[in-house]
Amino acid sequence: MSGFDTGWLALREPADKAARNELLLAELASYLEGLEAPTIMDIGCGTGSTYRSLSGRFPVNAYWQLVDYDQLLLAEAERLIGSAAVSYHRKDLTDLSTLTLEGVSLMTASAFFDLCSGAFCEDLAEYLSTKRIGLYTALNYDGRISWSDPHELDLEIVGAFNRHQRGDKGFGVALGPQAAAHLEGAFTCLGYRTKTADSTWHLDLSHAALQEAFLRGMVSPVAEVSDLNQDQLSTWFDFRLAKLHAGGRLDVGHIDLLALPL
Repeated sequence: MSGFDTGWLALREPADKAARNELLLAELASYLEGLEAPTIMDIGCGTGSTYRSLSGRFPVNAYWQLVDYDQLLLAEAERLIGSAAVSYHRKDLTDLSTLTLEGVSLMTASAFFDLCSGAFCEDLAEYLSTKRIGLYTALNYDGRISWSDPHELDLEIVGAFNRHQRGDKGFGVALGPQAAAHLEGAFTCLGYRTKTADSTWHLDLSHAALQEAFLRGMVSPVAEVSDLNQDQLSTWFDFRLAKLHAGGRLDVGHIDLLALPL
């Protein structure tokens, strides 16, 4: 699986941080406070956004292992973080056996599992359960996209985008919007205590650059899987761009999941 563009990751980081569900984070922080020396493995870490968002909320003696396949993203994470309490590991996440779980207390991931297949999620749940390791996964896209100013093509375009989200992203046929529900079921069956909570992006004019990047990122996937022609897509995009710069709002649905061993 190829890495994401650092510009896109930087654009979305503030919105991600604001969207994370506070009640779920408080429960997770309380759980970690009860552990003597927690070690957190963050998979698909990118440039370290999860660490920057959460490290100040977690015990000061927590140790982090940041894992990604993209060496450039790992190098950028190390440059931005530079903490002695963090190590960086290049791993092929399609092969779970490469992840060394000894001593790990919690696995985290952000905006990751909607790219993965059901089989991958089930295998990961089984793998974590062998060590009774918890999972906190935030910002799993759930298929909901809405704008304050409707357009007649919105439903068709969102539907096509969601179909594209279920394509193979490197981990088999992706779950897309069903990822959080699938993970919750897998961990519940393994005897974990699970909880989900809303972490929707609520974007306004202060997020204009992120809104525009999100819109641009929708067009190509929709063109691949829908019957809409280029003129229709261009008309819709121009309408959306004009409404954005006039103060239009965009909501993108996400779900956070916490699964802890009993």
